Amino acid sequence: MEDKHQITVTSPLLPDLDEFHALLKEIWESKWITNNGSFHQRLEQALAEYLKVPYVSLFTNGTLPLITALQALRITGEVITTPYSFVATTHSLWWNGIKPVFVDIDPSTGNIDPERIEAAITPKTTAIMPVHVYGKPCDTIRIQEIADKYGLKVIYDAAHAFGVEVNGESILNAGDMSTLSFHATKVYNTIEGGAMVMHDAKTKKHIDYLKNFGFTGETEVVAPGINSKVDEMRSAYGLLNLRQVDDAIEARRKVAVAYRDALRSVEGITFFDDMPGVRHNYSYFPVFVDKEKYGMTRDELYFKMRESNVLGRRYFYPLISEFSTYRGLPSANPENIPNARRMASSVICLPMHHALTNSDVERIIDTIHK
Repeated sequence: MEDKHQITVTSPLLPDLDEFHALLKEIWESKWITNNGSFHQRLEQALAEYLKVPYVSLFTNGTLPLITALQALRITGEVITTPYSFVATTHSLWWNGIKPVFVDIDPSTGNIDPERIEAAITPKTTAIMPVHVYGKPCDTIRIQEIADKYGLKVIYDAAHAFGVEVNGESILNAGDMSTLSFHATKVYNTIEGGAMVMHDAKTKKHIDYLKNFGFTGETEVVAPGINSKVDEMRSAYGLLNLRQVDDAIEARRKVAVAYRDALRSVEGITFFDDMPGVRHNYSYFPVFVDKEKYGMTRDELYFKMRESNVLGRRYFYPLISEFSTYRGLPSANPENIPNARRMASSVICLPMHHALTNSDVERIIDTIHK
């Protein structure tokens, strides 16, 4: 009988249950389950070393570091960003009372197009919030040149970019701050979680105050902070996952190679190749469907895959600028963002995770070939 088990678009990286249980016993014995315990401190240090960054501050999810970065840098007015991302990017601005200004993307990467940023700058612009879409590095050098010219801050939404490097340098060191997501769907996860990367100890201390209500001690509050702390259980889980994330990334790389080898000859299906000098994490594998050349629309292929129990994801679709909260903004005008609209209407992210078998990959490829 033909195996038609469901192939999911992602699958969480899970630590060994016995090893996790042993660490839980330590936590139970210590009775210290949150508030900057030893596992939390160890994970921050281990992540800073792994990611090749000076300082890491852990958060309970990937949205709160975005919100907190904007608070810490006292960003107001307008921030230039991309419509081609997950909604948390723009929601973080909205929650801070900041007006998002959308500019179009570079179709060769999916990232914000630096050449369109300058034209969107107004006297109210205070920062740029780019996204390393699918973990592909933005043009950080050009973006920084523009920011320096106009005195703007740069906060990178690096939710997809865990471990990504350019010529041996972490892309998380770009800009004023970078934020990460450790959600269950990501290459590296702490079930739910996230982090902020910063350049100096003073900023790290300030962020650590902000994520703990602004407390600097038992009785003193120095800022209107928020509660974004990570507990000891997820910190221990994260330490174990860090040991196996390189093997998971290598497994993902092999899947990406198989996809490219098999789909390069399929007319009407395109995808991104690896970028020179970049250590990718293979967090996603988006393909783009040209309905004229392929013979069916993106949505027709998407639902055909579902009929075969292969779950892709139309990611990112719809564009953030098309949601009711944002569609009334002048920069959300569809004529302003043609490349983003084209990409959003043609993309399917194929299943991509460490647990895919060779037969899974063959079945996914066969579904597209048919």
